[in-house]
Amino acid sequence: MERSFEELVAEAEAVSVAGWDFSWLDGRATEQRPSWGYQRLMGERLARASAALDIQTGGGEVLAGAGALPPLMVATESWPPNVARATALLHPLGAVVVADEDEPPLPFGDAAFDLVTSRHPVTVWWAEIARVLRPGGVYLSQQVGPSSVFELVEYFLGPQPEEVRRARHPEDARRDAEAAGLEVVDLRHETLRTEFFDIGAVVYFLRKVVWMVPGFTVEQYRERLRELDRRIRREGAFVAHTTRFLIEARKPVV
Repeated sequence: MERSFEELVAEAEAVSVAGWDFSWLDGRATEQRPSWGYQRLMGERLARASAALDIQTGGGEVLAGAGALPPLMVATESWPPNVARATALLHPLGAVVVADEDEPPLPFGDAAFDLVTSRHPVTVWWAEIARVLRPGGVYLSQQVGPSSVFELVEYFLGPQPEEVRRARHPEDARRDAEAAGLEVVDLRHETLRTEFFDIGAVVYFLRKVVWMVPGFTVEQYRERLRELDRRIRREGAFVAHTTRFLIEARKPVV
């Protein structure tokens, strides 16, 4: 029997959004993955590292699945529920989780790491990354690109100005990395298909990825959600497009 709008929304409002695991969306939404395979690349770099830092680790799921960790492995996270989740997941693997507010400075000394990683960072403090990297050290990151899932964003917020649509452009990341003294050795960008198959998936996604529609609540957007629910039932899915870029930058050896 087809579930009602109210049932789907109530379920999505009640489920926990702690951590960075999206398995609740299995069968309810799909997201095409970038061709480069970030977790695999991360694992290859970790296997060669002696001391590594994963910034904004979320619940630690990506790092935990990347393979063997180096002798010294540290992860930072700012949101208390994720700090607890990452600690429980990563400590048995030999990684230390540090609660950090994601504001400069990073709580580490100069040249502390030969590898720094970050998947989908909210902010990137390039000067701090350069500071904590050893000469010859590498920063590897997969980041959200410009206008990502903006079909969904603009459905709720309306058309966004060009400066908002262009934010997080990979060429801006290149410029900022180079300004911090790093050499960009790889920069790739892809646009990928995302589909939401029921309105509960949309509610869960917007609760979890809070910067997409800031301050999102079901009550505030209930009528727009109802309209979107009818559209999904009619068309079978709501289609949007994510953008991702991979950046790898090296600190020069002086």
